[in-house]
Amino acid sequence: MNQSELYAISNRFIEIINPISPEKILTVGGILRIDQNSRVIDFGCGYGELLTLWTEKYGISGTGIDISANACNRAKAKLDKRGFAGRIEIVCAAGNEYRFKEHSYDAALCIGATFIWGGYREAIQAIKKAIHPAGKLVIGEVYWLKGDIPEEYLNSTAPPDTRYEHELLQVTREEGFDIEYVVRASHDDWDRYQAGCWHGLIRWIDENPDHPERQEVIDYLHRFQDEVFRYEREYLGWAIYVLNPVKYESKI
Repeated sequence: MNQSELYAISNRFIEIINPISPEKILTVGGILRIDQNSRVIDFGCGYGELLTLWTEKYGISGTGIDISANACNRAKAKLDKRGFAGRIEIVCAAGNEYRFKEHSYDAALCIGATFIWGGYREAIQAIKKAIHPAGKLVIGEVYWLKGDIPEEYLNSTAPPDTRYEHELLQVTREEGFDIEYVVRASHDDWDRYQAGCWHGLIRWIDENPDHPERQEVIDYLHRFQDEVFRYEREYLGWAIYVLNPVKYESKI
């Protein structure tokens, strides 16, 4: 069973596939001061929950891109059911291959998917082309909570190219932005997301006693849980950063 199939199983009862709450997503929208005249593009939009929440609350329009056909189908069905299909277009494509009209969006998003381009800096460089001069970027990213990360974690399942937050700040400035606002994942946010994934996996295991790849799913569940309890809860943080383009000369 490939990784995308495992993700689809684990996420089947989850709408937000990141450790964040609807309330915090709406907070970010308020910081952006988006409204019915705002256009948003979301790279790696998953099941379209952020776009749905912002359309419902703020009346935005825009585009969501995701490489997963399963995610795109779920997002389209959700938007259609809520009556938002005419405002939000969902495109099933690789985010780094999608051709957008440059400088045409009020906000460009990449929430938990900077791996599309290979990292935080590369994501900023790619998606900043989508916003007009007064637009903002919104990026969700992992970071190290503390030092002395166990070598066995770094050399196995730790997210590649994870940085400390002061390093994220430095990269942000080097790319011409200030961090305007931060919304952090709490332990409760992590628990909602990760336990929701375990619930999806265990339900599938129970429902498929004779599936030829059942043991693979069991093994994936156990690796997932081992990683969380041994490492992630102690060493890994996650936050959404609102990035504002710098319009002045820094003296630092």
